[in-house]
Amino acid sequence: MNNTIKEYHHIIRVSDRCATYQDQLADVLGKVMELSEDRTVFFLRFFISDAANQQESLAKAMRERGIGQASIIQQPPLDGSKIAAWLWTMEGELNPIYIHKVSYGLVSDAAGSLCQMENMFSEYEAELSEKDMTVAGDCVRTWIFVRDVDTNYAGVVTGRRNYFDTIGLTPDTHYIASTGIQGAHADYRKVVVMDAYSVKGLQPEQVRYLQAPDHLNPTYEYGVTFERGTSVTYGDRKHIFISGTASIDNKGRIIHEGDVRNQAVRMMENIFALLSEAGAGINDIKSSILYLRDASDYAVISELFRENWPQLDPVCVQASVCRPGWLIEMECIATVLKDSEEYPAI
Repeated sequence: MNNTIKEYHHIIRVSDRCATYQDQLADVLGKVMELSEDRTVFFLRFFISDAANQQESLAKAMRERGIGQASIIQQPPLDGSKIAAWLWTMEGELNPIYIHKVSYGLVSDAAGSLCQMENMFSEYEAELSEKDMTVAGDCVRTWIFVRDVDTNYAGVVTGRRNYFDTIGLTPDTHYIASTGIQGAHADYRKVVVMDAYSVKGLQPEQVRYLQAPDHLNPTYEYGVTFERGTSVTYGDRKHIFISGTASIDNKGRIIHEGDVRNQAVRMMENIFALLSEAGAGINDIKSSILYLRDASDYAVISELFRENWPQLDPVCVQASVCRPGWLIEMECIATVLKDSEEYPAI
């Protein structure tokens, strides 16, 4: 087993929530630099409370400190701070048979969410082609952030479906694990922003698409085109990417409308079902992001997690889910260590 590769997921929070934004920014960036020293940064995202006033200064501070690219999105942390971060790193020499490519902050100047979504996927395809990769063959995970999701998500759904039709992705092939959620760019004209993660070098049988049909229905049944979850198996570990998951049943119906506490319970039940299908459980979750539509629900949800799932420490942000009746959603990444010579190690 390739024990030389260690991976770390960190949720980074500020030390003083009453400090100025600049002081909070310096605090978080200092922790990012400390935790990423001598490691490969797999993924870095900053959650900020006011992109129009904070995004540019964050990007400038990153350049000054020699921090590379990162995802920056307006999704206010619900602990009352102005900034938080999720950092995923690897320590050790990665296997060159795989090429891991992360793209941050893909945007388009087109008019409307439909055209922006189509253009972003086209531009991402062109970016991948430089490394002899494709969206259909190599993209493992996307995150799609939508300004005013209640108004603009329908265009995102159509634009993504239109693009997938052109590259041959259908319910009979596969889609891509994804979260489509409220989030804002500093430029109000950028209605949609996308981050994406692709891996070149995987054999088709290394990738499995998770369904949990006793708990959730296939997404195409209500017109959207993403996978509930995706697992990627290497010789030394398995990565499990659970898409944004809400309180839904296997008929596509919202469960516990208007009741955020019981929606959270059903949401977790669905997540555990997806993880179980991949041979994982709650203790294998390494990072999680919890989205709440209504910030006033933070207190009850924080208490619920402390009482029922204390081993989880999600970053909690304000972000409306794609259907107004869903009050809460969570995504996560799990890692299961394994020892197999069937596939190359990571």
